[in-house]
Amino acid sequence: MRDWSPVMGLPLWIWLFVLPSAAAILCLLLGPRLERPLRPFWKVMNGVYLTSGLISALFMVTILVLIVAQMVARWTGFALPGTTEFAGYAMAATSFFALSYALTKGAHIRVSIILNANQFTRKWLDIFAVFSAAIIATYFARYAVKANAFSEMLNDRTQGQDQIPEWVVSLFRLDFDAALQGGDALVYTPVWIPQLAMSIGTILLAVALWDTLYRLLILGRNPIVSEAIE
Repeated sequence: MRDWSPVMGLPLWIWLFVLPSAAAILCLLLGPRLERPLRPFWKVMNGVYLTSGLISALFMVTILVLIVAQMVARWTGFALPGTTEFAGYAMAATSFFALSYALTKGAHIRVSIILNANQFTRKWLDIFAVFSAAIIATYFARYAVKANAFSEMLNDRTQGQDQIPEWVVSLFRLDFDAALQGGDALVYTPVWIPQLAMSIGTILLAVALWDTLYRLLILGRNPIVSEAIE
């Protein structure tokens, strides 16, 4: 963790692991007394997870549109380069944006055979499992963001046929002046742009897991309810 530079006076690993763990201990000690004040916050977070799921669905529809467009282009003899690469980016975005929403809806695979042994082991093993998953997801999110930053720093570009207008790159850089000036020249897609979906999706997954841990400690039950398949 030597390369985890300080953020607002504290090492990053304290912000990512120590403070969330301390908050979990606080939730364990105070328990149901925190339920009422946190319910508005939980409602907002449920909306965030739902929005992430809707974005995932939108990218899934984008994959369909790109595939259909590619089929029509082949039938008509019209050149439509880059559709395969863009469909791949949309597929990655679909997967990562769906992570947090799928977690809250019980769509992730959870092995519960040991949890069902008795009520005591169920509670504490469930807490241990969610806490471990939150730690792992936080590591994943941190290094996903780091990989994203390295791609931008190295100006890594795609090796495929996909090209986008230069003003789109300026827009993603939040350089609105350059984006408004135009810049219609086509450039190869910077890799960090499609990688943004990975960074955002993994951050949301880590947040969802810490949120799930806090709700589990406060409510005394796991808020994730698996969807039964008959």
